[in-house]
Amino acid sequence: MVYGRAGDEVYVGDWNGDGEDTLGIRRHPGFQVSIVPVTAADIGASWRPGCPVAPAGLRTVVASHWDDGGNVRTGRVVVAAALAGDVADVLEDLYDARFPIHRMVPVAEYGADDDASMAANNTSAFNCRAVTGGSSFSEHSYGRAIDVNPLVNPYVVGSTVLPPAGAPYADRSRDAAGMIHAGDEVVRAFAARGWSWGGAWSSPKDYQHFSTTGR
Repeated sequence: MVYGRAGDEVYVGDWNGDGEDTLGIRRHPGFQVSIVPVTAADIGASWRPGCPVAPAGLRTVVASHWDDGGNVRTGRVVVAAALAGDVADVLEDLYDARFPIHRMVPVAEYGADDDASMAANNTSAFNCRAVTGGSSFSEHSYGRAIDVNPLVNPYVVGSTVLPPAGAPYADRSRDAAGMIHAGDEVVRAFAARGWSWGGAWSSPKDYQHFSTTGR
């Protein structure tokens, strides 16, 4: 028997108090996305003169996503203008798969503090900063890398785990909400657009990180 539409949640209950159970549905809104120019609030301290990409070369992708509680939220992620369409498509795939993204706001909302953004399990992309453990520009500085649910998908090298509160999730046999595993819907969605996953690196393991360059 088919009842409702694909994606509906079907429930049975006595909705009107007449003593008889009937079918009901919970229908979620469809995926919504827009690609817009960045604002000063979007980039804030995450951009400064001398960064390798000017604000005109960036876009904000405003998109629906599921949160950890099964609610539909609207998030924002700042990426290179040339990649915004691909990112929108990835986010649609993740929405269709009901993959939970805990929070998705520009890192500027954390004063461009990557540690604070990671600790909040915030998914973000553009941030003009040095590569972790080095001095050269990271791929995030070009808007061509995204970190997804970083608390539960930490950066791991030796005994160092970033963010530190993500240490329990260095055990990748776990299956907490928002974790990414080899071959799952997140890895496949990014791979379909030519992005690679830091969780496949030999060392470090950057389970949150996707980029177009493999760096």
